[in-house]
Amino acid sequence: MVEARRFLVSGRVQGVGFRAATRDEAQALGLQGEAVNLADGRVEVLAEGAAAALDALQAWLHRGPVPASVERVEVAPAAVSGRRGFRIG
Repeated sequence: MVEARRFLVSGRVQGVGFRAATRDEAQALGLQGEAVNLADGRVEVLAEGAAAALDALQAWLHRGPVPASVERVEVAPAAVSGRRGFRIG
């Protein structure tokens, strides 16, 4: 069953390769979606796929890539949209 979640990631997450690393992790987990920078300095991640894969992405988002410093990850359910691929914006 496909689920979707919206993650808002706070901390030093812009300008450190966070979105590209998130895309790579999501693709490795078989997830679809996108990661975009927000004007307030957070990164928004919309992802959909299997619950176990979303759980794994959520755990990864708390760490992020080496240059990042994640302070907080907010999680909320999202509507499944049938996205294809994982893009960064």
